[in-house]
Amino acid sequence: MIAAEHNKTRTSAKARLRVLQITDTHLFGDTAARLVGMDTEASSQEVIERALAEFWPADLILATGDIVHDGSEQAYRRFKARFEALGVPTLVIPGNHDKPELLRQIMQGGQVQAVDHFVLGSWQFVMLDSTVPGRDGGHLPASELERLEQCLRAHPDRPALVCLHHHPVAVDCDWIDTIGVDNGEALFAVIDRFPQVRGVVWGHIHQDYSGERNGVQLFAAPSTCIQFKPRQRDFALDDAAPGFRWFDLYPDGRIVSAVERIEIRARGVDLTSGGYS
Repeated sequence: MIAAEHNKTRTSAKARLRVLQITDTHLFGDTAARLVGMDTEASSQEVIERALAEFWPADLILATGDIVHDGSEQAYRRFKARFEALGVPTLVIPGNHDKPELLRQIMQGGQVQAVDHFVLGSWQFVMLDSTVPGRDGGHLPASELERLEQCLRAHPDRPALVCLHHHPVAVDCDWIDTIGVDNGEALFAVIDRFPQVRGVVWGHIHQDYSGERNGVQLFAAPSTCIQFKPRQRDFALDDAAPGFRWFDLYPDGRIVSAVERIEIRARGVDLTSGGYS
């Protein structure tokens, strides 16, 4: 990954930033493929159209992992082309279903990039890779934690948003809490030393989540495709509609955020499914 800074003429240092989180698109190389019955290609497009209709213009998009489901180059290239067409910076990190090296190879140049960190307006965005080869769960190696600390030290006066794929705190969903970041306490040991960190954002859990820890706001977003049912002991799908999260970020570090979903509920999903691979 590389670092990036971006000066946008229509975004002054005094203006708020509108940021959209798009996550867990689970695209396939074959657009006819389905994930437990859902057309992930169509649902992701519907989510994007809702964002364009109701929450545009945006200054930045955060794509927080599981971009593709089958690791296919075709799906990565379709994703990149679709978001390049939107004309705003899009920061991409891998999830457990992604191929991180292939993702980084394709997501470079143009507006859609895999970067270490990004500065826009008054804010810094630090993008962490929590993936572990061959595992659904996540881990932040010492190198990622050291990089986080370096980024925060470099911009002490900018409020920061830290982004990763896996959840670093329990979300009261037993089965998925076994496959979050296994060293979340190490992440927060770094964050606790830097008061400019105002929020931590992740994907992976396919459901709405918001919380707070030591003054830092915590957020997750629904997937653009299937949804996991909250507060379950075992894997269970929800019939809630796909969606995304929006953020308004202010120069003083204040965050306003909410989840939006498309109006049509999940279609074609096998709600009796006991899981997927």
